[in-house]
Amino acid sequence: MTTAAVPPSVGDYELLAKLGEGGMGVVHLARRPGGDRVALKVLRPHVVGDDETRARLAREVSSLERIRSRWVAEILDADPWAPIPYIATRYVPGLSLHDHVLEEGPIEGDDLLWFAGCLAEGVGSVHAAGVLHRDVKPSNVLMEGRTPILIDFGLARVADDPRLTHTGFLLGTPGYLAPEILYGDDATAASDVHSWAATVAYAGLARPPFGRGPAMAIMDRVRRGEHDLRGLPDELARLLAAALDPEPERRPTLAQLLAWLGPRTTRRDLPATPLAQAVPQTVPLAAVHRAALADGTEVLGPDLTDPAGDPVGAADPTRMYTVRATAPLSAAPPLHRSVPPAPPAPAAPYAPLQPPASGPAPGVPGGPGGPEASEEPQPWPWEWEDAPAEPRAPLAERTRRLVVWVLLAALVGAAVAVAPWVATGSVLLLTWLLRTGSLAASGLADRRRLRGARWHDVPGTTLGLPWQLLRSLPSTVLLALWALGVAAVGGLVCFAAAVDQRLALGVCGTLLAVGAWAGPGGSRVRGPLGAVVRPAARRPVGWLIVCALLLAGAAGGAAIARGGADWTPGSERPLSGRDLPGLGAVAR
Repeated sequence: MTTAAVPPSVGDYELLAKLGEGGMGVVHLARRPGGDRVALKVLRPHVVGDDETRARLAREVSSLERIRSRWVAEILDADPWAPIPYIATRYVPGLSLHDHVLEEGPIEGDDLLWFAGCLAEGVGSVHAAGVLHRDVKPSNVLMEGRTPILIDFGLARVADDPRLTHTGFLLGTPGYLAPEILYGDDATAASDVHSWAATVAYAGLARPPFGRGPAMAIMDRVRRGEHDLRGLPDELARLLAAALDPEPERRPTLAQLLAWLGPRTTRRDLPATPLAQAVPQTVPLAAVHRAALADGTEVLGPDLTDPAGDPVGAADPTRMYTVRATAPLSAAPPLHRSVPPAPPAPAAPYAPLQPPASGPAPGVPGGPGGPEASEEPQPWPWEWEDAPAEPRAPLAERTRRLVVWVLLAALVGAAVAVAPWVATGSVLLLTWLLRTGSLAASGLADRRRLRGARWHDVPGTTLGLPWQLLRSLPSTVLLALWALGVAAVGGLVCFAAAVDQRLALGVCGTLLAVGAWAGPGGSRVRGPLGAVVRPAARRPVGWLIVCALLLAGAAGGAAIARGGADWTPGSERPLSGRDLPGLGAVAR
């Protein structure tokens, strides 16, 4: 992209430094004599190349100049008719959200809710002026401390001119454009809601919600609604999932979003609105699609009709074929855009309020509510590394988990006391298999984030298990050496204290389990085992049954060990009296 030479001054503004560059122009830090600094966007010649386009831009600017909001870098001055046309906005001395996340990491906790509320207020301020933003994305959000400031609002309307869009400068950013725009439909307020949700998700996850990869792959995931919000607080994730619905009619309105976010962030004076009033109660499109495939499908060509009698494919050549279920789906939303879905649940009326610019940013109360199942497909049974984040369990449940872990370690200790070599080898082999499964699951989750779920994911991962076994072997050996070292230290302590052989073997086995659980790389052992321990400890009755079984196993092992250890595949224990007579006598 070539950039025309810019003189030292434009209009009455002295250019101080170049801040950035985009499809519409180059942004400079500028100042009028005796005035404050501004962000001056010098528009490219192809954007305002004739009088018709300049007049159109002048009409847009006249509307946008009415916006005065803390959450928006409002327009201060503009001259579309100047020899070098420009637009001056409030200067925000901060990084873009994109750069802020790269440098500081994801926004978390109360700050993330505050970010979502402020950004929604900014979009609402633009809509209140009768203008759509059309390009909400991380590079168009500047961070003023922890507060987002929206820039480049409304100017994307110029991109509707077909003489300009063919250049590719104003196409937009894949992953932040709403599906209807990708289909060629006109942008609506729901389109800005979709882009808002994708931007908030990026802020909280430090990754795009529709993954990375080729632009066509990202846009395909956007059309299908295949987003990944795992890692966000539960209630916020549910709100964003509704706002990222592929069908604009099923998304919550901006008023509904603000009705839920406002009392928790920017409008603490309002009563809290339940999440159900902000999130339309609909079944995710991807889930309906999978259910349709399971019940039997029928392919509709461009000359056929959908269930409402509307032609499929004729009005929208980008969707030439549509899949529908041959059996009725109960309580499922329509798969076709031509079928009007049920209107969303009404939200409490919300009037945007602009707090004083000098006021402190209020805090946000309390944590998220109860968990809800992830909408992402989960066919692989051991994707623990990427499971949806759960809220912190109550103290009683965490205590029950601890008891289960202790009994598991005791069971391993009893097994080592009965058959030291066989039990030790089994523990190390199980550690290797668990770590291999965890690595394979993480690789599968990474591939899905990049290009979405595919039918061949599970078979491909299964075929790749031999490679994963080799890949995990070096780190498993390191963890095994660590665990064996911890067990050896325990054995030496028992030897120095002249502890009975059976008790010493039990202590060594217990420490071996603890070392495999807590050593370097032990998270890939804790993950899959935790997927079993957590449900077992969730309810007291089930927990008591599990504890009784583990305790019975450990007690049975201890009883068997009273008859002496089985040193198979050897015949005698190491360091026996025959090898070291004095040492054997001490050990006895």
